[in-house]
Amino acid sequence: MNLTRGPFGVVVVAPGMEPLPIRHIIGIGRNYAEHAKEQGAKPPDRPMVFTKNPASACLSGDDIVIPRACADREQVDYEGELAVLIGRPCRDAAEADAHRFILGYCCANDVSARWWQKEGSGGQFCRGKSFDTFCPVGPRLTPAAEIPDPSRLRLTTRLNGEVVQSASTGEMTFSVPFLVSELSRDTTLLPGTLILTGTPSGVGMARSPQRFLRPGDTVEVEIQGLGVLRNRVGAAT
Repeated sequence: MNLTRGPFGVVVVAPGMEPLPIRHIIGIGRNYAEHAKEQGAKPPDRPMVFTKNPASACLSGDDIVIPRACADREQVDYEGELAVLIGRPCRDAAEADAHRFILGYCCANDVSARWWQKEGSGGQFCRGKSFDTFCPVGPRLTPAAEIPDPSRLRLTTRLNGEVVQSASTGEMTFSVPFLVSELSRDTTLLPGTLILTGTPSGVGMARSPQRFLRPGDTVEVEIQGLGVLRNRVGAAT
């Protein structure tokens, strides 16, 4: 299934199927124990949930644009993640039935402006993660039938060719089926809902010295069986 640009954002297109726009993005925070540890925190007892503006989605090959609002902060970070796309209305799904609602999987980069995430929005993550181009996805949507076990995938993030994140999705605190079931409790997940399942350790904010994105950088997120999501970094003009 291809990911392409529609009139209002990223759209999934495939033969025999109506184009499906990404209409809602749900993020999960601290879903890898080592990532929580590098932030000086414990893994949460329940999923840490936030949202991103659907208009932040962009495609493999697009530039991640550091916005003017971040120009004096220089704290734009990468977060390689496994993304799950819901393909049919999902409410109160049992964990064992979660796979029935998943259309497919892709690589994602939960780009985050750390100052806006931590300081600039009253303690809410949404603003710092919702600037335009802050959710690259791709390079395609792999049908769920081709990924029988999403907890057995190797995730690697490279910055300018250097490996900065490497983990198995089996290290997630909350599995894909659990997340779909939990997020759908008394809540309808519409077709086109994209769930970002969390990032492993190695983010730029937690490094010493810290390593944030700069214009001219190239970020690659590779997940076993899903391909390589590749984006250069640019600056707003």
